[in-house]
Parts: sequence; structure tokens; C-alpha cells
Amino acid sequence: MKKKKKKLILGLTGSIAAYKIPQMVSDLRKKEFNVFAVLTENALKFVTPCTMEGVTANPAFSAMFYLKSNTLYPHIDLTRNADMLIIAPATANFIAKASCGIADDLLSTIFLASTCPKLIAPAMNERMLFNDQTKENINSLKKKGVLFMNVETGRLACGETGKGRMASPKNIIKRIEKVLS
Repeated sequence: MKKKKKKLILGLTGSIAAYKIPQMVSDLRKKEFNVFAVLTENALKFVTPCTMEGVTANPAFSAMFYLKSNTLYPHIDLTRNADMLIIAPATANFIAKASCGIADDLLSTIFLASTCPKLIAPAMNERMLFNDQTKENINSLKKKGVLFMNVETGRLACGETGKGRMASPKNIIKRIEKVLS
């Protein structure tokens, strides 16, 4: 009997770290995951839907209503039977919206509609990461059962060195596998 592929919803937000995600998706597909990409408006500035459709072999979603597929209500349809929701990279803005329950775009609406495990991989300058409000937002989500990847230390997009780099795709994949095993 053929093993059923695990369904992942992968949300991308507007961080330069989004450039790492197409390769991560390729690696996930080699491991037999079925990946559906959801891009925020700002994520579209870093990665195109065409790229994500190419690496996922599924439609890429960025608008609340999607007429190119049979999925008219992706915020509900995508979350059905999803095994995991991963937000990578996750900006401070997305984390704040998720913490407050704001659902003003497709990804934040999917976040609210999802009942599967949720994993967030933050990516931001350490001044934003260590801001009291961001720390409070992360703690609030952790109390609600949302899982977080640890950020890495290194050169940041702005040229500074510090904490805030998105966890490596390899480590994100390991965490996904561990949670779903």
C-alpha cells in the first residue's frame, strides 16, 4: 500500500530570507511531502508565484480568492487535511498579526483557520526580534501551542551581525519531520 504524502502549507512573508525557500521546498518534495505555498503581498517582492508553483507542483496562492483552480476559498480549502502549517520566513509583522488574531490577508486567515500543528521560523533584525512587543507576541503564540524555530546568529541582510537569521532550511525540515513523526 502506498504511503499517503503529508500535506504542508508553507507561508512566506516579506523577508529577504524567502530566497532560501524554493530549495527547501525541493528538499521537502524529495522527502515525499505535498507542499502548497501561500505568499503575502510583500513575499511577492522576493519570490514569484511561478517559482513556487514550479517547485511545489501545486498552485501558489497569494490572494484571498483564487480563480485559477477549483479552490475558491483557499483559507478554508487549503487547511482541510493539512498536516502542518509552516511560516518561513516569518516577519515581526506576521507574528504580531498572528498573536492578535488579525486576519486581513490570505496567510493570516489561513493561520486562524488551521487546526494542524503550526511552526514559525522568524527572520528579522535583532532590534526587532528583541523588541518587547515582539517578545510578547512570540510568547503569546507559544502559550497557544505554536512552535517556533530558533533564529541563528550571523550576518543580517542590513549588513549588521547578530541574531535574527532564519533557521537553516535543513533544520526547519528536521523539525517538520520530528513534529510529524
